[in-house]
Amino acid sequence: MSFSLKLGAVLAGLLGLAVILLTFERPPVDTVQTGFRGVALGTVSNPRLTPALAAANQVPNTLPRVPSVGPRAGQAYQNVQVLGELGVAEFARTMAAMTAWVSPQQGCGYCHNTANMASDEVYTKVVARRMLQMVARINAEWKPHVAETGVTCYTCHRGNPVPLNVWAENPGPMRAGGFSASSNGQNLASPVVGDSSLPYDPFSRYLDQASNIRVQTPDPLPAANPQTIKDAEFTYGLMMHFSQALGVNCTTCHNSRAFSAWDQSAPQRTSAWHGIRMVRDINHNFIDPLQPIWAANPNGPASGPHRPRLGPQEDALKVNCTTCHQGVNKPLNGVSMLRDYPELGRITRIDAPPPIRQ
Repeated sequence: MSFSLKLGAVLAGLLGLAVILLTFERPPVDTVQTGFRGVALGTVSNPRLTPALAAANQVPNTLPRVPSVGPRAGQAYQNVQVLGELGVAEFARTMAAMTAWVSPQQGCGYCHNTANMASDEVYTKVVARRMLQMVARINAEWKPHVAETGVTCYTCHRGNPVPLNVWAENPGPMRAGGFSASSNGQNLASPVVGDSSLPYDPFSRYLDQASNIRVQTPDPLPAANPQTIKDAEFTYGLMMHFSQALGVNCTTCHNSRAFSAWDQSAPQRTSAWHGIRMVRDINHNFIDPLQPIWAANPNGPASGPHRPRLGPQEDALKVNCTTCHQGVNKPLNGVSMLRDYPELGRITRIDAPPPIRQ
């Protein structure tokens, strides 16, 4: 064998070793069966990563409960538009909890003029009011996804004024003109889609717009199927996001012998279907309408922290699955904070268009 062939064999072996080491996780891995025997419906997890994920998804200490007695907050204070039905003590407890969940470093002044708490001059108070209504909508209307566990401000914020896991429309890098002016939103490895070269902004299509995610035809001869290969690539990009966001694999929801068949899928797929519509509802009816407020305050309130509130296209920072799930299949490992703060499930003034369910 010539030297060039030997060198080629060595390089090919090194390349193959690199692909294996960088693509696959070393054993052992943990598997849990979640569906029928023999069809590989289940979840796979890395036991070396599980402790860190569990630690990152712990719930904070609960403030002592107070009785719902005495005058209502709407009677005792001015300009209480959403939580006015709570008792004064309940209201104070809820405000203290929200401060700890959203702005523990900044305190009450992150949303309020502390010299005039009734004032709306600090824009974050207007945003917080709308977010309370959003939480109420989720807890009341989206039980097919959140069940009785529900959500609170902490589910997304985790002690940060702006949730760490948000997204905005991604136009991609600047390109040369002419025929090479566009890569059609792909072929640039992105962590959003598992460091693959799939389209790096599947969210605008599917979590802001209501594009059809299904691309597989139900017919044996799909002559009339208008879906393209690029549509399939966008769908796979979104599925990669789901997998990363929840720390699960495809077979958590799908039966790999028939990905499109609902009657052969796990119940989690139904929950995910509702979750997609819930995210669209959040983005359309609660996040996007606040864009003018953020445009007037693109780097946050004067008191800080100063972090962009808009994306590169000046659209609002929106939510996706990672915003709540943060690497685990149930946010906060399935622990319900709503149980300890039932006040967030009693808000009746939501003032929003009907939920988007298509």
